[in-house]
Amino acid sequence: MDRLLQFLLKSFISRGNFRVTTSRGTTFTFGDGSGPLVAIRLVTRAAEWGIILDPELKFGESYMDGSLVVEQGSIADVLSVALGQKSELPQWARPQFLIRFLWRRIQQFNPRKRARKNVAHHYDLDGRLYSLFLDADRQYSCAYFERPDQSLDDAQLAKKRHLASKLRLTPDKKDARILDIGCGWGGLGLYLAEFAGADVTGITLSEEQHAIANERAMERGLSDRARFRLQDYRDLHDRFDRIVSVGMFEHVGVNHFETYFNKAAELLKDDGVMVLHAIGRSEGPSVTNPWIAKYIFPGGYIPSLSEVLPRIEKSGLLVTDIEILRLHYAETLKHWRERFLAHREEVERIYDQRFVRMWEFYLAASEMSFREQNLMVFQIQMTKRQDVVPITRDYIVREEQRFRALEDKRMAPLRLAGE
Repeated sequence: MDRLLQFLLKSFISRGNFRVTTSRGTTFTFGDGSGPLVAIRLVTRAAEWGIILDPELKFGESYMDGSLVVEQGSIADVLSVALGQKSELPQWARPQFLIRFLWRRIQQFNPRKRARKNVAHHYDLDGRLYSLFLDADRQYSCAYFERPDQSLDDAQLAKKRHLASKLRLTPDKKDARILDIGCGWGGLGLYLAEFAGADVTGITLSEEQHAIANERAMERGLSDRARFRLQDYRDLHDRFDRIVSVGMFEHVGVNHFETYFNKAAELLKDDGVMVLHAIGRSEGPSVTNPWIAKYIFPGGYIPSLSEVLPRIEKSGLLVTDIEILRLHYAETLKHWRERFLAHREEVERIYDQRFVRMWEFYLAASEMSFREQNLMVFQIQMTKRQDVVPITRDYIVREEQRFRALEDKRMAPLRLAGE
């Protein structure tokens, strides 16, 4: 067993300084010696067999159940090395990958009932959890870091401002009807209602998010301008001046891309603008990591642009702008992970130690996937006519300046989450 494990890991790990101690006490070191030493210990033979038979799934499970122990560094450091190799996937794991690729359409088949169940799995957790590591506005998507030293709260505010600017919510568009598909806890919708004077309809499949979003609208006196519904996007029949969707498209599933954009085209007025903000792959189509699919986002899938753009074209929508945000999500996840770990004892009181390790692994693996591999965030702006948005992008900067001035006039300084 030890020799087989050594052979396989040596064939994969060529970079970094990585030490493994087996359950029999044998120690191996892999990599080129660059960077600080990270070390793990495999406590059981089952953990070793898991890495051999299905590393994409079993590595995370072994960390969750304590049969993989990090002896030097953190699990984030371990994953930085593991995900920073020349090959994204170990050679011996390719058969499982091919099988999962063939089955991905079945796993991502998300009719209404299943879609709601998948959303509840992640978003209807104890509300205290998210308040411990998100910003004060509960933005659970990629922030927009205008400066490397920007705080998470300011970067999330910048993200809302950036999206509002791309939606072309100019003063003459006051009272524009906006649809927010996958509205989360309502932060973006409330921003658009308050600073753009828009009439916002937000939809979500999460009962927790639905209740909190409407409660926040009431507290801020915006219930007449921002309404949040517990509704599937496929069941909408209204028409909107603007459509925005942030961090929801990853839950649609590859089978439903055509339905999604056809519905968006149906709901968008002829002079309307839509902005889609979602995680994407810089390379071609792939599969959802099996550990993520099982424990974090069942039914989810991160698409490549080559899977998204053809569906947009077929829907009749015109792509007017694409922006790629590369390391912004890595920095966002770093903030989340650090905040989460600062409150790990509180999370353990809410759930248990296994849950803490699961979420630490999720946040660390996600961060390193953006930092070391091919994940990014894309923002795609769409219209139905060529003349709806300006022909140069400088209007985005002007609009951001206008929204920033409105914020300075109306907003008190944002408190940090937990204060």
